[in-house]
Amino acid sequence: MSRRCKDSVLTFCMGMFQYGLIERCKELIESGYDVNQRDSETVTLLHWAAINNRQDIIRYYVSKGAIVDAIGGELQATPLHWATRQGHLGSVTLLMQYGADPSHWDAEGCACIHVAAQFGHTSIVAYLIAKGNSPNSQDKHGMTPLMWSCQKVTSLDPTRLLLTFGASTTMQDFIYGNTPLHWAIEVRNPLAVSTLIMHGTPLDIPNNQGVSAYSLLTSPKATSWVGKKVLEKVSEHSSVSQKDTWCHRIKSDKRLRYYTMVSTPFVIFYLIGMTLQSGLPYPAKALILAAVAVFLHFSTRYVFDERLINILPMSVYLATKFWFYMTWVLWLSPAMPLMTSLVFLSSSLLLWHFFLKSWKGDPGVVASTQDQKFRTIIELAERGGFDTQFFCSSCLVRKPIRSKHCSVCNKCVAKFDHHCPWVNNCIGARNHRYFVGYLVMLVTMCLFLLYGCSQYFTTVCPRPPTDDIWLDLWKIAQCNSWVFFVAVNATLHSIWVLMLLACQTYQISILGMTTNERMNASRYGHFISAGRSPFDRGRCQNVVDFFQISCLGICKADTTDWLVTYHVPAANPDSPEHHPLVDKEHDYQFV
Repeated sequence: MSRRCKDSVLTFCMGMFQYGLIERCKELIESGYDVNQRDSETVTLLHWAAINNRQDIIRYYVSKGAIVDAIGGELQATPLHWATRQGHLGSVTLLMQYGADPSHWDAEGCACIHVAAQFGHTSIVAYLIAKGNSPNSQDKHGMTPLMWSCQKVTSLDPTRLLLTFGASTTMQDFIYGNTPLHWAIEVRNPLAVSTLIMHGTPLDIPNNQGVSAYSLLTSPKATSWVGKKVLEKVSEHSSVSQKDTWCHRIKSDKRLRYYTMVSTPFVIFYLIGMTLQSGLPYPAKALILAAVAVFLHFSTRYVFDERLINILPMSVYLATKFWFYMTWVLWLSPAMPLMTSLVFLSSSLLLWHFFLKSWKGDPGVVASTQDQKFRTIIELAERGGFDTQFFCSSCLVRKPIRSKHCSVCNKCVAKFDHHCPWVNNCIGARNHRYFVGYLVMLVTMCLFLLYGCSQYFTTVCPRPPTDDIWLDLWKIAQCNSWVFFVAVNATLHSIWVLMLLACQTYQISILGMTTNERMNASRYGHFISAGRSPFDRGRCQNVVDFFQISCLGICKADTTDWLVTYHVPAANPDSPEHHPLVDKEHDYQFV
């Protein structure tokens, strides 16, 4: 067969790939055409099958003796390179199963992992690393996958994925001596810069020109496109002489910032209450309260740490409850029977039990070992289920159904409901019941306190009521401003906690949904197809399932372990299909 004729056959087969007429290509091979024949650009049929993601024809060509690592094309690349460049994960996994070597360099000196990082194919990067490719492998010019990702990709992944895999942020390329951060700054990639800075990337490493990332980020040009948080993080980096000053040491002391943030709500609550309680003229009280507001403004601006801001709501909660208890002991308990105080304190024990379980308890974090993560990535990729709906690129774990990655905790949580700032923890499969108990006991405490306040004012400040409710409240406030201030706080707490408890009760019993599912139902296919929650088993059964009520065997609660459930259980709890698929070896099913 002449050269021109062979090229015509290759061109014909390429066209067949694009239109799916594979049988005609098979007929040509069966008639004697060499499967490894190259065209004028040294490209083989396997290259064309790989770039068009024709997995069935790849299998056929390999069965007919196609060379898996054939070099061809202008870039002198393998079929694996071609499939990687196009982001065809299915062809990549198939070629590697047939023995394709991802470490081969193309004409540009790049291995497949470098190509995948350049084009932002996160799933292929994860698969190659799970198959043994180093995240720190360098190409011909010393570029690592992380450098390529920071230079070429403007999305979060695969930069975040590579950092999770332990990619080095201090390695430098051979030509310019740039680190990944240098490359991100050079191309003005704000997301990559932010990701690297928040990861703790060193700023002092100079490139071959002696320029560090710190000097680049502090230049006037950088301030126009670098985010505020990044600049604040960079500003913490200063010379040794600056670090020696006592002012800088105080400002950068994380422990001082932490205790300042924790103690501020306690102090503010006390200052407001005592100011109102004092006998000062009202203009003086207003002046003091204004000074407190100014202090709060500057303390949050100069002393608070945004990285620790998540502890502030819980600190507010603890401060409020502390002064509630002090008010009960110092003012309210003398005006009430001893038994009432004992009931109040006893119920508080349950409140703190549920609070600690919600705060420190495991919400249902989906975790696995490094080997399990690699095995999950490989199996998901080879089974075609490597999708963000089923895999978390931050935690590198397979995501159970009803789970979600929490951006605050940076963890995947099974049966995720929400991240609660008041307990500084996620609410999920393993602590949701305790959270509901916490809400119930918190409402109980607030109502007890309001009852105690009413008894106190009845006993200490007996005044006949008038037709003007605002006048009555003003007289009560003048009687004891501190107790009145605490009563107002207890009232506000009761309102919002009751609203939250009502919302939780409605979702649990009526809808059979979590807060996350209710807010984002349109994102989940099993909600769209069902039209309602597929986890709803009726009002009574929903409550039984949630609280795991047995009643000596009368009730039968659903025992589904949401940490290892990857599909919607069957409607019939007695059917074998209802029992969740556990990720043992090969039990992978997706909805």
